[in-house]
Amino acid sequence: MPKIGPRELLNAYANGIFPMAETARSKELFWVNPEWRGIIPLDMFHVPRRLKRTVRQNVYTVHINLRFAEVMALCAETTSERGETWINSEIRHLYQQLHAAGHAHSVEAYADDQLVGGLYGVSLKRAFFGESMFSRARDASKVALCHLVAHLKLKGFVLLDTQFLTEHLAQFGAIEISRPEYLMRLVETSFGMASFDGPPSSLAGAEVLQVLGA
Repeated sequence: MPKIGPRELLNAYANGIFPMAETARSKELFWVNPEWRGIIPLDMFHVPRRLKRTVRQNVYTVHINLRFAEVMALCAETTSERGETWINSEIRHLYQQLHAAGHAHSVEAYADDQLVGGLYGVSLKRAFFGESMFSRARDASKVALCHLVAHLKLKGFVLLDTQFLTEHLAQFGAIEISRPEYLMRLVETSFGMASFDGPPSSLAGAEVLQVLGA
């Protein structure tokens, strides 16, 4: 793949394509255009019972965009529960450029001021493209996901792209749609206004659940 920058990357997302690397040690990137795409319909987001209790009790404090680079680094780490990742140095460099340009964001869960879970992704028009998440404490990334969905709903987003459907994401209401249907939904994100920007999430857990209808 030729060298790409933030503009080319955003254009790829606008056309339903995203980059990956084979492993964290790979030097090259390749474009991915799945035949079947995973999404989470925002109005169908499901919060499992135990997680609902964790969110309501404010076990973790959640902030947005405080430590984007660190979230990416933790998402790229190999752990005992997750083997080799696809986030190489080029991916990290590209998305940090997107973050500086206001198009890549992190949602971070803290316990006693320690970053213990989170996720990052890309915002474009009224779509948010989830990239990766990590957790170093029980349900921390799941709580971050709940706060993300509440934030997206409040900000006017209409599409949450998860790239692929996994068993982990299915518990939150993720579904799989065909490439043509996905591209139609992507076009619809051009209508209306949405902005991810704003103050860090200060919603209490009960407020998040209310926004989610959970």
